[in-house]
Amino acid sequence: MALHIKKGDTVEIIAGDHKGATGRVLRVIPEKEKIVVQGQNVAKKHVRPSRRNPQGGRINVEQPIHISNVLPVTSKSSRGSRVHYQINEDGSKSRVGADGTEINKPRKAKQ
Repeated sequence: MALHIKKGDTVEIIAGDHKGATGRVLRVIPEKEKIVVQGQNVAKKHVRPSRRNPQGGRINVEQPIHISNVLPVTSKSSRGSRVHYQINEDGSKSRVGADGTEINKPRKAKQ
């Protein structure tokens, strides 16, 4: 299934305990149709002492949110918007919000 959210997008949560909050997408899990949003849906995780975490204790971990509960934020309205796809003159495909603004411009590949 093609996903309308990509890593690095800013999204608005439209359902659940964090409704109305915005954040950046840290990870996309396409097999489960879930995403991880920075600073949202945080849970405590108990960890043993290790080299990485010598004290042990409790750490905060962002939990995945179902992709149907978020909308990408457009720069024009700074609100969540549904996604449409548009074919450009050069044949490339871009994501466009319902208000007509492009959601994110394609990044240039590293050389």
